[in-house]
Amino acid sequence: MHTDLGTYADLHADATALLSRWTATSPAAATNRDRTLELLAAGPVALSRAHRPGHVTASALVLDATGERVLLCLHGRFHKWVQLGGHCEPGDPTLVAAALREATEESGIAGLTIDPEPIDVDIHPVACQGGSLHYDVRFAVFAPAGAAERVSAESAALGWFPPDRLPEPLADGTVQLIAPALATLARRTAG
Repeated sequence: MHTDLGTYADLHADATALLSRWTATSPAAATNRDRTLELLAAGPVALSRAHRPGHVTASALVLDATGERVLLCLHGRFHKWVQLGGHCEPGDPTLVAAALREATEESGIAGLTIDPEPIDVDIHPVACQGGSLHYDVRFAVFAPAGAAERVSAESAALGWFPPDRLPEPLADGTVQLIAPALATLARRTAG
C-alpha cells in the first residue's frame, strides 16, 4: 500500500471543494455529505484505505445511452449486486476521475462519460483494516451505445437491468441511486 499521504493532497482538495459546493439530492445525502466533510477535516489521510476511522471512496451507477438499463456487478466478496466503484488511488486527481477509473476498470467498457456532480453520498461499514467505514461519493456514468461489458477480477458477474427491476440480493444503498441518476440523464439530454 502507498503510504505517502502527500500524493492524496490534490484529491483531498478536490473532494473538499466538490462536497462543499454540492447541493445534495436528498436529506440523507446532505447528512452524509456533512459527515464526509468532517472526515475530510483530518486531511489527505481521509482518502487512504489505511485510515481506520473511515475513508472516502468513489463509485458510479452506469446507465446505458437510453437510461433503460443500469449496469451492476455481483460483488465477488459479499455476493450482492452493487454499483461499480471502490478505493481512491494516489494517482487520482479528482473524485470524478476516481469514479470513472473504477467504472472503466470494473466494466471493461471504453468510452464511458461521467457527470461531474455527485448523485449521492452514502456511509456504510466495510471490512477494510479489520473494520472501517466507506464514505462513498457516487456519480452517474453513461455508457456509449452498443457498449459491451467485460467481467473484472473484482466481480463474479456483470449485468444490465431495467431501473425498476433490479436483481436480488441488492446491496443496501444501491436503489437510492436510480432516481438521481435518471434525473441527471434527463438534464443532460434536455441541455
